[in-house]
Amino acid sequence: MLHSLVSLCAREVVSDHSSSPAWLRWVPRELYGALLEAAFACCRPLAVGELVQRWPERSLRVGGRRRTGQPAPSRLCIQALLLAVVRGLAEHRSALQVLDICGLQGDEGGMGDPMGGWSLTVALCTMVVQARAGAQRAQRKEGDRERKRFSALERERDLKRERGQRAGVKAEETGPKGPASEEELIRGVRRRMEMERRRGTAVTGLGGSKPEAEEKETQWEVSVHVRADLFVNARSWERVRSALTTPGPLRLQCRYLRVEEISATSIRTLLNLLPRRALLGIDVRYSSLGVAGLAELLPLLATYPRLSSLRLHYCNLDLRRDNPGQEELLRELSRGLADLQELRQLSLTALRLPGQLRVLLSSLPQPLEVLELPYLSLSPTDLAYLSCSHHVSSLQQLDLSENCLDETTVPSVRRLLSQASSSLLHLSLSGCGLTDGLLGLLLPSLGGCWALKSLALALNPLSMAGLVELVRTAARMPCLRQLLYPNPLEDYLPGLPDLPSSTQLLEWPLDESTDTSATSNQLSKVLTDSGRADLLLTCDLLNYDKDLVD
Repeated sequence: MLHSLVSLCAREVVSDHSSSPAWLRWVPRELYGALLEAAFACCRPLAVGELVQRWPERSLRVGGRRRTGQPAPSRLCIQALLLAVVRGLAEHRSALQVLDICGLQGDEGGMGDPMGGWSLTVALCTMVVQARAGAQRAQRKEGDRERKRFSALERERDLKRERGQRAGVKAEETGPKGPASEEELIRGVRRRMEMERRRGTAVTGLGGSKPEAEEKETQWEVSVHVRADLFVNARSWERVRSALTTPGPLRLQCRYLRVEEISATSIRTLLNLLPRRALLGIDVRYSSLGVAGLAELLPLLATYPRLSSLRLHYCNLDLRRDNPGQEELLRELSRGLADLQELRQLSLTALRLPGQLRVLLSSLPQPLEVLELPYLSLSPTDLAYLSCSHHVSSLQQLDLSENCLDETTVPSVRRLLSQASSSLLHLSLSGCGLTDGLLGLLLPSLGGCWALKSLALALNPLSMAGLVELVRTAARMPCLRQLLYPNPLEDYLPGLPDLPSSTQLLEWPLDESTDTSATSNQLSKVLTDSGRADLLLTCDLLNYDKDLVD
């Protein structure tokens, strides 16, 4: 990676923290961005904190999509960033009004100690609570100072009034009015004290404390809006709810919400706490929603005008059993999906909805761009509908992994690929039971997808001869940059069934007595003979990432 001269100089400047007092005062605002990027890249949390604490712009964007090979920011740098935002509020040295950290999270336990989505969410909620507590302390101190100044002025004014009254009494002749005037003066002071006590009682209210009453009367002005992707599960639910309901100088806005192992009622409560116009997508995982729970959530999701992504993973939507009222629930689901006017991405994983794809997708008002249907037990009827639906010509990403394909479904898949040939960028048919014969029927249609950038065919029972034909076809696809291929059947130890399942292919051991690189070398030679050097061939299922080619 080549660095610009400004980037190289910025890295040198932030490398020595002891010199920061000398250069921080003279840095022009145009260089703050380069210095902060260098501080994150070089893992200099102290420099990150000092720069953010003095940030000269109204907005700060940290995170987003990273370049290939670029690691996620370290945990220490992220913690320094959040702490500096709170300190900047207290010291009034920062001009920051909008902090956007969407996409800042990394993978827990990855290289460089990144902060995962759950940890970042907890840290954000802690930051919101700390900012409010700091603002309350500052407000109480300011209130105490104001009260002291007011009391001093009152005492000074009372002293002047008493001196004047005493001087008037002495000037008058001796008579019965002197003691009466003194008694009236005492009664006046007592009356003022009683009135102040009553005012204090009225402010605090019956049974309430004065700090609580001041807190209720405080109209918090939001100083910084924080945009982030939130990851909420049963352990962090209460903390997130507290941060979203806590008024203070910081306000959380959620772009993408991911929830795990939370009931439909809790998800509904959480959604009602989020600003409506900020939410773009929701990802629900491992929650036993059921069809009824999902039908209950969809009308609420329709109130978010920019919601474009809905992902449901392992949410126990099993429609294979003959349940009473199932047809009415399906119609309710269809009506709820019809109200999602901006939906462009739909992911349904392991929901077991055979034969119901038409009911779910036909009601969507806009054609989908991303459709993920792994482990969905798709029937021939489902694939036939999908190949003719209003979504097919707009699809950019399609995942049909772990749905069994055979001679009855291949014609529908071929028609689908033909209709999506000009728009489809990413395709996954991993674990679909594709043999050499079935793949041979699909290769002409796959070769016609001229816009395709990535193709995943892992865990399919293909021989070495089938893989060679696959690579030859891939080499003729001009935009293809990444191909995930399965290990050939010849590389496994003896004993596999004639038509092994994806689970058997995943768990069956490879034959270590053979040259493990022979397959890779042979496929690379086929690719080289075809004149393609820009196509990545890999069988590494765990590290495969289709986004690397974007």
